[in-house]
Amino acid sequence: MQGLHLTADLHDCACPASLLRDSAALKDACVKFATGAGLTVVGEHFHTFADAGGVTGLVLLAESHLALHTWPELNAVTLDVYVCNFRDDNSGKAQALTNALVTLFAPKDVNRGSLLRGASAARPDPLTLEWLTPEIAHGFTTRRPPSVIRSPYQRIEWHDTKAMGRMLALDGAFMLSERDEFIYHECMVHVPALAHADPKRALVMGGGDGCVARELLKHGTIREIVVAELDPQMVATCREHLSDINAYSFEDPRVHIEIGDALDYLRNSTALFDIIVMDLTDPDDADSAPLYSTETYQLSRDRLSPDGVLTLHIGSAFFHPERFAIALRDLRAVFEEVHAYKAFMPTYGAEWGMACASMRTNPKALDEAEIAQRLAQRGIDDLRFYTPRVHASLFAWPGYAEKLGA
Repeated sequence: MQGLHLTADLHDCACPASLLRDSAALKDACVKFATGAGLTVVGEHFHTFADAGGVTGLVLLAESHLALHTWPELNAVTLDVYVCNFRDDNSGKAQALTNALVTLFAPKDVNRGSLLRGASAARPDPLTLEWLTPEIAHGFTTRRPPSVIRSPYQRIEWHDTKAMGRMLALDGAFMLSERDEFIYHECMVHVPALAHADPKRALVMGGGDGCVARELLKHGTIREIVVAELDPQMVATCREHLSDINAYSFEDPRVHIEIGDALDYLRNSTALFDIIVMDLTDPDDADSAPLYSTETYQLSRDRLSPDGVLTLHIGSAFFHPERFAIALRDLRAVFEEVHAYKAFMPTYGAEWGMACASMRTNPKALDEAEIAQRLAQRGIDDLRFYTPRVHASLFAWPGYAEKLGA
């Protein structure tokens, strides 16, 4: 009897206002999308309310149901899709149906939820899922519903999990967990910072959790770090919930927080940096996609010192091959030295790709002895993942990733 229950609350819908009152058009769309997703429609009923003009609709599926409710006066919609997975796994079909309906209503803000139904008594805790692709998800059991902050820019969630401790999610995507965040942040910072002979100034694009700044501060050469973060509520909530993890990095006098668009900061700055870290959300929407572009890479190159290094994450070569390949192609259109590396991240459910880009600094050129020497010179002796011996292994890719440009 196990099944998947998906919900979506849609706000500020940009679809024609008439659609939220048109029961016939909504019924046709729901039946069309359900059939297109491979689900079996066995009945439907849609009702328009005379007073407010909203619609309540139900599509009966052989696999279970789709329920829909519209509020024209609020420009809002709620969706509810449940499928049984007893004989076949219909999870991908449920996700496709939900995605099609979200696209139809074109909301400015979406609050998604997912729940595995019919779990046995041996696994009573709720499971929070993140979809790596429309067909593949991973997740974690949680002790209680998340603490939610809705900022003007994003939905910020704090989850309490048994396996990974506190977890931070933005718009439904896991960003970090207290148990494994050090893997990502040590790789994002120490690979480029140790490749540079004497890094003094660093820029963090995003980085509102403070963990990139924490790792940069371990380098005794660092004199200044600018954190260009769009969302002030992100900084505030991480100061409250994550200071024991980010080691109070935002309180260090070498760290300066610039609230605003990181791309605008690059455009308007005249400073030169030895390290630039793009610690941003994935390029999955209209707001974040422009940040992963040749314009951003060119602006970064112009703001780097001669030996300066840019580092960023580029997704999973296995799950996101197109994004991975495009990022490396665009970086190589701007920089002379571009080198991809990776580490497995349990929070992301994948081997996660990163890249260093520079006009003349090559992190692969460092051997174990040089790395050990620089770590010692800079007084760094508390790393939990990155070591001189690990360094070379980060750049060793399987064949399918090499074909993508790794």
